[in-house]
Amino acid sequence: MSDRQIIVPDSMKLLSDRAGYAPAVKVGATLYCAGQVGRTPELAVIDDPKQQFLAAWENLRLVLAAGGCGFEDVVEMTTYHVDMQRHMPVFREVKDAVFPRNLCAWTCIGVSELAKPGLLVEIKCIAVQRSTLNP
Repeated sequence: MSDRQIIVPDSMKLLSDRAGYAPAVKVGATLYCAGQVGRTPELAVIDDPKQQFLAAWENLRLVLAAGGCGFEDVVEMTTYHVDMQRHMPVFREVKDAVFPRNLCAWTCIGVSELAKPGLLVEIKCIAVQRSTLNP
């Protein structure tokens, strides 16, 4: 596919090189973002749930921005939660503070674990650049 572009924000080059994955792939105006978690650029898991959730949203924002998008371009989102019932009130508080409400289709899925011990959420989404929708 000639218009396929791999998106790797500078702060994620270590992770991309180590894990061999693309944080996002852009095809035309559509950006497919891999799940983002609450970790530092050095790949350390953040222990405090609220700070971990803030970091996950910030990591997603960085991936979207590197692909020419923002939160307002998100059309579909899936979040994966460890111990969802326990952490959902704090996750919603953080989400409502940083991500526009009623913006996209959103599915929450409870899981038993994520890629590294201590991770509580993973956020993945699909975004479409608005500038290409309404020229």
